[in-house]
Amino acid sequence: MLKRIYDWCIDAAHKPYALWIMGAVSFAESSFFPVPPDVMLIPMALARPERAWFYAAICTVTSVLGGVLGYAIGALLYDSIGHWLIEFYGLGGKVEAFRASYAEWGAVIIIGKGLTPIPYKLVTITSGFAGYNLWLFVLCSIIARGGRFFVVAILLNRYGNTIRAQIEKRLGLWVALGAIVLVLGFIVAARLI
Repeated sequence: MLKRIYDWCIDAAHKPYALWIMGAVSFAESSFFPVPPDVMLIPMALARPERAWFYAAICTVTSVLGGVLGYAIGALLYDSIGHWLIEFYGLGGKVEAFRASYAEWGAVIIIGKGLTPIPYKLVTITSGFAGYNLWLFVLCSIIARGGRFFVVAILLNRYGNTIRAQIEKRLGLWVALGAIVLVLGFIVAARLI
C-alpha cells in the first residue's frame, strides 16, 4: 500500500494538478489540517529535482497564506473554531501561557516553531489569539516556512537521486520515521506550549 501511494505521488509530480494539491495541503496544514505538505513536496521534488526550488516556493507562499487564515481563526473565531482546534490537539490548558510568552518572545516563537515538525497551525492560531502584529507574523512566517521548505529543496535538488534510491529501498522505514517525527512534533508542542 505504501509503495502505491509513493508511486502515485511520484507520478503526480508530472501532472498539472499536482501543484494545486501540494499548495492546498500546504495552505490547510498551516491553519487546520494535520498532514504536513512534505508528503507531496518530497516525492514531487524527488521525481523532478530540477523543480525542487519552485515546489519549495509554492509551499512557502501557500503555507504563509494558510497561516494568515490560522491567524484569523485565532483573532476572530477563537471562541468557537480556534478553541475547538486547540482542544482537538490536546493543548487547551497551555494556550494562556503561550499567549503570555508572545509579549517577550513572539518572533523567536514563530520562527523557531515554524522550522520544526511542531504543527504550525498551533502557532498561527495562537498568534492571532495573542494579537501578535500581523505584518511581523507574516514576515516571521516567510522566514520560518521558507527556511524549512528550502532546506528540503536544497537537499533534494543536490542529493535527490541518492535520497530517492534510499527511500525506495526502505520505504516502510522512512514512512515510519516520518510518522514518528510527526507524532513527536505533537508531543513536543503539547509540552512546550
